[in-house]
Amino acid sequence: MSGTKLSSRTTDVAGTGSAVLTVGGIIAAFGAASCCGLPFLLATAGLGSAWLTGIALLAAPNRLILLLVASVCLGAGAVLFAWQQHPRACERGTWCARPQVRWLMIVGFVLGFGLLYLGYRFR
Repeated sequence: MSGTKLSSRTTDVAGTGSAVLTVGGIIAAFGAASCCGLPFLLATAGLGSAWLTGIALLAAPNRLILLLVASVCLGAGAVLFAWQQHPRACERGTWCARPQVRWLMIVGFVLGFGLLYLGYRFR
């Protein structure tokens, strides 16, 4: 009986860990992309990017660190997310087993890796 509680706690920690790492990676990748890549993409789409100036001024000196943090966070989050897809890792009835959470995590990874690419490509 205590084994079930322990595995449920482990699942919740792993699920929370992948979500936290994904959000951290998205934030770091957004900071790295706010300097050059994101304004270029928004201007190409016909949208204004003047609101990114304040973020870019703060993020530009730390761009290399932000790229590194984003890479590590998104990579570790992807590994934890892939591990959760194993039937024993994410038990039925836990929040990580919900299809909505899985889709949200996939969208988060796509967004994070897209921002990471923009931050790396437009240096």
